[in-house]
Amino acid sequence: MSGSAPSVAPVLPARGRLRPIGLDGTRITGGFWAERQSVNGKATLEHIEHWLERAGWIRNFDLAARGGPPRERRGREFADSEIYKFLEAVAWEIGRTGDERLETRFRTVVRRVAAAQRPDGYLNTNFGGPGQAPRWSDLEWGHELYCVGHLLQAAVARARTCPDADDGLLDVARRAADNVCDTFGPEGIDGICGHPGIETALVEFARVTGEDRYLYQAALFVDRRGHGRLGDVEFGREYYQDELPVRAATVLRGHAVRANYLAAGAVDVAVDLRDASLLEAVRHQWRNAVTRRTYVTGGQGSRHQDEAFGEDWMLPPDRAYSETCAGIGSVMLAWRLLLAEGDPRYADLIERTLFNVVCTSPSADGRSFFYTNTLHRRELGTRPDAERPSPRAAASLRAPWFEVSCCPTNIARIMASLPAYVATHDDDGLQLHQYVSGTVEQRLADGRARCLVVATDYPHDGEIRVRIDSDDDQPWSLTLRVPGWATNGATMTANGKTRPVDPGFVTEHRTWRRGDEVVLSLPMAPRFTYPDPRIDAVRGCVAVERGPLVLAVESVDVPEIDSVDELRVDLDQPPRLVDGDVAVRCRRVRLRDHEWPYRADRAESAPATEAVLDEVVLVPYHAWANRGPSTMRVWLPTATDPASGDASC
Repeated sequence: MSGSAPSVAPVLPARGRLRPIGLDGTRITGGFWAERQSVNGKATLEHIEHWLERAGWIRNFDLAARGGPPRERRGREFADSEIYKFLEAVAWEIGRTGDERLETRFRTVVRRVAAAQRPDGYLNTNFGGPGQAPRWSDLEWGHELYCVGHLLQAAVARARTCPDADDGLLDVARRAADNVCDTFGPEGIDGICGHPGIETALVEFARVTGEDRYLYQAALFVDRRGHGRLGDVEFGREYYQDELPVRAATVLRGHAVRANYLAAGAVDVAVDLRDASLLEAVRHQWRNAVTRRTYVTGGQGSRHQDEAFGEDWMLPPDRAYSETCAGIGSVMLAWRLLLAEGDPRYADLIERTLFNVVCTSPSADGRSFFYTNTLHRRELGTRPDAERPSPRAAASLRAPWFEVSCCPTNIARIMASLPAYVATHDDDGLQLHQYVSGTVEQRLADGRARCLVVATDYPHDGEIRVRIDSDDDQPWSLTLRVPGWATNGATMTANGKTRPVDPGFVTEHRTWRRGDEVVLSLPMAPRFTYPDPRIDAVRGCVAVERGPLVLAVESVDVPEIDSVDELRVDLDQPPRLVDGDVAVRCRRVRLRDHEWPYRADRAESAPATEAVLDEVVLVPYHAWANRGPSTMRVWLPTATDPASGDASC
């Protein structure tokens, strides 16, 4: 792949099946994702900075710089990482827009961070200062390496979007990375961090600087994990993936964010060191997690107590934790696997997770967020206090800030860097994985460019129109992804001919001329989705999807009922579009209450009342709770013989 110029992207592997076309080559100019990027840049970043200052988390660096009393420090032990994720998001946004106001704010925060760095490169506001615990004294919970990892990722974003910047962030990060290698290298502390994240950062930092010591340190951390180096905890060492070596594990398990971050780092190491066995191990873990431990939304993590994956098929909708950061970690992992192997199934999961987890978290105005993403709300939520941080899992509606605010900053950085996840190239041509209105340009090393203009109203419309905007005297391949859900009716029109296409990749190879056009048409009729019968919690239920969007019923759309739990879907009438909305025919069923909720006679459970409702309108799951408190559910019980009362879920 030496024939293309370097790209500007969060992930730039040394090798692999595909190479990303980054922010320098992809522009999202309209539609669904352009609107969300605009909100992120204009509202979310300012909102985050406001809260980082208000909560005192940026001020922690000022305190550390002057050796202030530790009692004045604010936030959790990992609060430093939120400043670094904010800087990363701002760096990508500056690279995307060139916003001069953001540039000034970026430099101001970097100066405050740099002032707190110790002479040997160590940088943390919670450890190692006067009156604080010693450095590296709590590897299980201290998050010191995790925080360094996010510092390095901020520096990578800055180096790639503004390689000549004189703000000093890259030097700060280099000294911190050197300190990590000196401290935890082969002759140093034989330890790992309780929260993975340093691994991906070290590999990407090696790619930016060209220094292999950071890659080898990442490999060392990956191989050390799983041998009981961390102390046991109440959730077991599985919580932080330290009970089995990465190469021996068969499925993603434990804390869902940590599991995805670790697996992403392992893929980075495997790709750059040509470690086929390590890559195969992670591939196997991903497959098992996706087929057995992932919600229909793409969300991951079904246990609240430890924010963790449950056992196979343990996917209760009303207890879904589905942390926003776990969804972002899942995108990170799937993207790396896609680049390494070129399998469109990875892009399918990215699409599902972006539409139904990542963009579900922020509110329409970009100033409040879901930390967790339930698939079933039984009671009306309560509005969080706008002046106080919310407990992370207790917010029943989107909250402006959390005591643990990893999700808002994570959302900000992936939204700002989103164009880098749209398209790739290889020696044969270009591949489109996510559909946005915009432009894609692959710059070749000889100065030529391959240019596309994409026009679409996806995900609301299934037509993706791709126009070639450059001339070439050599043939090359344009490859489009047909999503896995498009199993019936997808077509591709090219060179005046229309043909049916199946899920996977579809390729048109020829010598392209400016003005040539390819049209991919995806079937957008709403559809019922049925769960695997081994998922006990939703047996007898259906979900409704349209294109890549998972839909939900929300109580504000059915004011004549007391609870959405009274609804039973009529499977005899498929879901259909009504004035642009998706609707399903339902029955309303109210069951009798009894002194004891179990009966020997099924007939005794017959409903007290039943009525056929007009069609009930559903909303995209990502849009729920934008209209105030409501009850909601994704998995809908199906209508049955009223005499039996046998309505599951």
